[in-house]
Amino acid sequence: MDRLRVAIATALPEALCARLAELEPRIDVVRDARLAPPARSIGEWARPGWQPRSEEDQAAFEAMVGDADAIFGVPDSPTTLARVLAASDRVRWVHTMAAGGGGQVKAAGLDAETLERVTFTTSAGVHGAPLAEWAVLGVLAGAKDVPRLERQRRERSWDDGWAMRHVEDMTVLVVGLGGIGRQVAARMSALGATVWGTTRSGEPVEHVDRLVPADDLAEAATHVDAIVVTLPGTALTEGLVGERVLAGVRPGTILVNVGRGTVVDEPALVAALEDGRIGYAALDVTAVEPLPADSVLWTHERVLLSPHTAALHEDEPARIVALFADNARRLLDGEPMRNVVDTVEFY
Repeated sequence: MDRLRVAIATALPEALCARLAELEPRIDVVRDARLAPPARSIGEWARPGWQPRSEEDQAAFEAMVGDADAIFGVPDSPTTLARVLAASDRVRWVHTMAAGGGGQVKAAGLDAETLERVTFTTSAGVHGAPLAEWAVLGVLAGAKDVPRLERQRRERSWDDGWAMRHVEDMTVLVVGLGGIGRQVAARMSALGATVWGTTRSGEPVEHVDRLVPADDLAEAATHVDAIVVTLPGTALTEGLVGERVLAGVRPGTILVNVGRGTVVDEPALVAALEDGRIGYAALDVTAVEPLPADSVLWTHERVLLSPHTAALHEDEPARIVALFADNARRLLDGEPMRNVVDTVEFY
């Protein structure tokens, strides 16, 4: 293969389409701005407000992305992705925008032949810094009891105060030491916290003071002041932070989730919030998104919610473009690609 025909299936701004070809001149960008309009803001990039296409336009869009060697982004939905790949024998690479894009690939329900033929990659590494900052926000908000401060402000109450917790006196357990988890560990360590982290490999990780075998998560959770979840959503992680892990935590433990919502058992979390085992929960993700209107998490005083937007930042699209261009070079030059999805565990 001398050149790579790349179909843009996301709201990538026009300037970044051009940038893609500049970074890797062997890329031929294919984009129909009428069928896949470019984003005008970071909000549109995150959730494109595209109008429904007519049947004719939908067929044209799927034909366009199917007549490419690579697709930049999952076209519309996992269902559409499955339809495109079933109709095309040309596509050999699909890049997802999410760090945990393996979940989208799994949801497509692709057959073994397609999973063997097509390489799937994710944007892992692009979102680590902003998610780590949000994790710090969650731990600090819990340590300083922001809900109490907000309640006092509303009530115009100026009481005698109380002893706030200091991060430098805390032990923070990072559940998952991948790219996001390592950045969380670095930031929590910089604030003076003692950092523990779960591991399957047992290999030392910078800024982590104690490695916790993954099977010992529940026992380790009984000794820490805050738990930060960074794991992807897989069959192995679903409900991992549930009754067993939350049963023995110290009263007032802070829980932050910047991984996937399915990792935390939400009914078990609500029960732990109600009886004080969890003193504060900061959630960028929930098990069902958007979060259902009747969820108690919407109104619970000691819950901070972000609508899965903590990773958004103005440079995100450009960083994904740079990652994609590097992987395109690797593919064209016969080198191993980065962030390849494991199509067994879909991670």
